[in-house]
Amino acid sequence: MAKKPTTDPNYKILAENRRARFDYAIESDLECGIMLQGSEVKSLRENGSNIAESYAEVKDGELWLVNSYIAPYERAMFGHEDRRRRKLLVSRKELSRLWNETQRKGMTLVPLVLYFNHKGIAKLKIGIAKGKKTVDKRETEAKRDWGRQKQRLLKERG
Repeated sequence: MAKKPTTDPNYKILAENRRARFDYAIESDLECGIMLQGSEVKSLRENGSNIAESYAEVKDGELWLVNSYIAPYERAMFGHEDRRRRKLLVSRKELSRLWNETQRKGMTLVPLVLYFNHKGIAKLKIGIAKGKKTVDKRETEAKRDWGRQKQRLLKERG
């Protein structure tokens, strides 16, 4: 996960897909750029976005972010469509790697975090993930609960 540096005024997390780590086993992640219109950038600066129901796909040799929401910017002369497909920017080498990974059974590209980096440029972190079954989700939840219980026990003793 992206950590916020305390001294950097430009770094800002805009949207986070917390459900992704619960629903998917994330094998690796990748930072990529995102092509936005001017009104979309203005709207993001006012915290109007959601990537919870979105996904990424490789289509016609390009990487696309599908079904992400960026709220309309009220003061824009030329607005934008709030759920349009947005092109993601990666190198050709990374694009071919992503395409190869998604051709394997059960693999998908899941957006994890949408943020402004330290230079003030909008970036998206996507993960190459495999869907978890219900049993795996229960196991993850049990581990998390045991970790919390263990911390409480250590806190009581110490």
